[in-house]
Amino acid sequence: MSSDQSRDELKAKLNLETSRIGWHDLQTYYARGHVVRVGADLDLLDVAAELVADNKTQFDAWMAAGQVGDVPPAMAQAWYDRNAELWAVVIAPWVLVQDRSSQPLH
Repeated sequence: MSSDQSRDELKAKLNLETSRIGWHDLQTYYARGHVVRVGADLDLLDVAAELVADNKTQFDAWMAAGQVGDVPPAMAQAWYDRNAELWAVVIAPWVLVQDRSSQPLH
């Protein structure tokens, strides 16, 4: 099995585990510091696959570019106020979330 094939299989598995969830339902994870924000310009499944692969170099690049990171308090409050519905996937102990509300769905 090639690495591309195993990566595609991983992404297919992660896709099945991805769902929409209201921000209110994520408060416990946020309070523990386990929520990771993924920018709308990135593919949530690609980010999850890189996390599973422990690709520190890619994560460092995304973090430096502000595309992946903690949820800032002002964003958390805005999401709380409107109980934003986010796309999420769990890569224990992390919950990766992405707000696509301003993005057209593909």
